[in-house]
Formats: sequence, C-alpha cells, structure tokens
Amino acid sequence: MRRRAVITGLGVVSPNGLGKAAFAEAILAGKSGVRRISRFDASEISVQVAGEAADFDELAWVDKKERKHVSRLVPLALAAAHEAVQDAGLDPATLPLEEKRRIAVILGSGGGSQEFTEEQYRLFYRGEFRHMSLFCVPTAVMGTFSSDVGMRFGFRGPSHVVTTGCTSSTDALGYAARQIQSGAVHTVLTGGADAPISLGIVKGFILMKILTGSWNQAPERASRPFSADRDGFVLGEGAWMLVLEDYEHARARSAHIYAEVSGYGTTCEAFHRVRLREGGEESARAIGLAMREAGIGPAEVQYVNLHGTSTELNDRIETEALKAALGERAREIPMSALKSQIGHPQGACGAAGVAATLIAMETGQIPPTLNVDVPDPRCDLDYVPQPGRRAAIEHAICNCIAFGSKNSALVLRKIA
Repeated sequence: MRRRAVITGLGVVSPNGLGKAAFAEAILAGKSGVRRISRFDASEISVQVAGEAADFDELAWVDKKERKHVSRLVPLALAAAHEAVQDAGLDPATLPLEEKRRIAVILGSGGGSQEFTEEQYRLFYRGEFRHMSLFCVPTAVMGTFSSDVGMRFGFRGPSHVVTTGCTSSTDALGYAARQIQSGAVHTVLTGGADAPISLGIVKGFILMKILTGSWNQAPERASRPFSADRDGFVLGEGAWMLVLEDYEHARARSAHIYAEVSGYGTTCEAFHRVRLREGGEESARAIGLAMREAGIGPAEVQYVNLHGTSTELNDRIETEALKAALGERAREIPMSALKSQIGHPQGACGAAGVAATLIAMETGQIPPTLNVDVPDPRCDLDYVPQPGRRAAIEHAICNCIAFGSKNSALVLRKIA
C-alpha cells in the first residue's frame, strides 16, 4: 500500500523575512525583499539590485573559523532546517540511532557552493594560496550540501542533493515524497537553498541578458512578473526547508500537518539549454501528471503558485501552459508569483513557492503578485495583484520551469 507524504515542519530564511512568521507576514502584506546589492560593490555593473537576506547573521549558525570552509549556502540552509525540525516537533538529540537511520536529507540547489568556488578562484589567481580553504574541492562538490545539513542533526538516512536548475527543490520535494510513499524512510528533511549573489555570477547572468537593469533606483519595483514592461528577472537568495513525514507516523505523534504532497510531475522538452519551446506543452504535461497522481481535475484546484520569473518568454509561455493544463478553468483560478517579492532564488524557488502556498492554505489568504502595473494581453490570467485575496484552498499547484527545458509541478492537498 502506498503511503502518504505530509508536511509537518517549515523553516525560512528569505529576503523579505527571517523565520516562518516574518516570511508569512511579509508575503501576505506584499512586502518586497528586493534591494540594492550590499554583498559586493555593484556600482560599476548594470544590475545593482537583488533579493538579499541582508540581515541574516551567518555566524549565528557557522562559527567564524568554519565559515572560511563553507559557502553562504550552508548557514542559510542550517538556519531554515533548524526551524523546520523544531516546527515539526522533532528533537534530534533525543532520537535513538535506529530512528535517525530512517530520516533522510534530500535537498535541492541550483548553484550550490558556486559563490564559494568563485572566491577560491579569486584567491588562487591573485596568488593568495594561504587564504584558500583546504576544503576548496569538497565544499565545491554539490553532494556535500546535504551532508553539511545532515551532520548537524545526526540524520543517517539517504543524503542526496537534487540539482536540476530552477526546478531543483521542486524535484527534491517530489523525490522526498517518493521515498516516503515507498516506505523507504518515514521522515525527510527536504527543501532548497541557493546563494548566488556574487560578482561573477551576476556578471554571468548579465551576459545572458536576462536580468533587469531598469530599476536600480527603485529596487522594490524591479521584479515584475506578467507586467508588459518586464525586462528580466531579479536574482535572489535564501533557504526554505520542510519536514516531510509518513502520514501515519505524523498522526501517531500528534504532529501538526500543513498539507499532503499528493501529486508530482516532471518533464523535459529536450529543446534548448536556456530557451523555452513555444506553447508550453511539456510544462502543461508536468502539471497534468501531478494532477493525475493527486486524483484531481482542474475544477478542484483553488490556487496556483506560479514560477513567474519576470522574463518576457517565461511568463508568456507559463501562461500558455496553464491554459493548456487547466482549460477554461485557468481563467477562474487565482494565481500569484512569489518572485515579485523575493526575486529569483534559483534552485530554491520551488521550495519557496511551496512555503508560500502552505501559508496561503493555513491562513486562507493568497499572497499578491507585486508590480503588475501594465496589463500584458498575452498574460491574461488572474495574477492576484495587491492587496492579495481571501480564499479557501483545498488543492494547490506549485509550478516550476528550469534551464535545460525542465518542468516540474507539485499538488498540495489540505488535510482537514
């Protein structure tokens, strides 16, 4: 018998809120976390804004000596993971060894420790070998990310990193749900984190001409999904962690259940390294696969959390995909794009969207999409502009689209 995977814990480090409560308050109020870049001097480049978790204290989670040997990714993830584990009512210090062996760590990240590697190369080419980390190679390897998090709690189940670009944490959540549904483990610490705000990474995205440089003097207006005057996305960072658990295991310990991960679908267009194929056929199919697994149709969907990057191509094709997947019902379902508030945290964006959706389901309030100022006739769905909206949500879709023609979607179901 297939088991049910439910979410029992949530932890957040976001540009617009440190901690679950602050994040919830911010997204429901439509508070932007996009600001002028402070992590490095951006005055000489064309893009000077990002979704930074500017008030986050790395040294509260990793001591000064250890910080030299890890990416910013690690303290971001540790902070969110600690909150998620605590929110789930788990105390790793009291768990017996056999219990820890049945708790997995399955995380998603698009760039992993890329900013750490960039700094190591900077030191290398400047001849500052003494200042390089002796862990410059293992820290740069994506797989150590889940180990750094799992070691903090002593979790000894599978320790895996899923890296599929912007769908990384959506796929990690889907994979985590599969582990629980199969009975392989009863609990998974999952979610995503990314820390891509560094000079080299930002310059790389500038070369691709997909970041907006139009709003350096008004950062909170820079991320503009589905608005006709959008001209590129805003890079973001953060960590959104969740505890997934076998439903019966959660019930036995009287855990609070946010929702069930009832469906997961993933596809690839096999089309292009960056561009999307017109029509959104495979994105629509991923949504359809997730709905089929959840056993629902378009009439039973009350909310969609959008990928909504704020690029001309992505927003238009995502709109087309939703129409293809949901038919005429697409025009009736409220949808919103969290990236309008936090920027695009790369591989962590799927987990961020799930976190926002859980809050919407818990509070009965849909977070707004900011900055949809100029109607785009090609993006003509209900994107819930400020001030948001009240709504009862039983089933929600969380959609993601990635470089490399990848598409992934989750269905969340509220458990009464």
